[in-house]
Amino acid sequence: MSASAPNAILALTAIWLAWAVSWLAAWRWTAGTERAAGGRPQSAYRIVNLIGWLLLFGDGVFRTSPRGPTWQPFLPPLWHLSATAGWVMVAVALGGMAFAWSARVALGRLWSVDVTRKTGHRIVDGGPYAIVRHPIYTGILLGAIALMLAKGTPIALAGCVLMIVGYHLKARVEERFLADELGRRAYADYARRVPMLLPFGPH
Repeated sequence: MSASAPNAILALTAIWLAWAVSWLAAWRWTAGTERAAGGRPQSAYRIVNLIGWLLLFGDGVFRTSPRGPTWQPFLPPLWHLSATAGWVMVAVALGGMAFAWSARVALGRLWSVDVTRKTGHRIVDGGPYAIVRHPIYTGILLGAIALMLAKGTPIALAGCVLMIVGYHLKARVEERFLADELGRRAYADYARRVPMLLPFGPH
């Protein structure tokens, strides 16, 4: 079975790896946690996201060959991208990762991997947060969609769909929690002004 846009898939995997390493390196750049959302709501999106991540990245293996590493999917791709389209996906993923990182910088020490209230928490509405309310999730999902389109496998497609569902669930949990913690009127005003995940999309 041949892969769609194999060089682009290798580049996309490298981008995701670099993003993961840099993200983890900044793990301790966060303020103290004052309160966290309940365990049951957080468990739902964690499970969905975990399965999605595993499917997106676990739909094939890299094998060595005389021409270098090649990616071999477990199931035949549903479509094949051209080399040019594959590199367009690389550009999309880079843009998504950059957008996610710009959002993390804008959050500063208020960032958290879970839905929590940090010391000094406030509604951040500048920078990428003036474009969408959850720019980190938007950036991650852009990268996931780019990788899924480059791979074209049914497993990667299922993983990407689950990630979209999972991050939407997480965004809803986060918004309910922050509205309770930071003021329903203030958060509702922010939600009226800025779309949730897609620029110019639904609020």
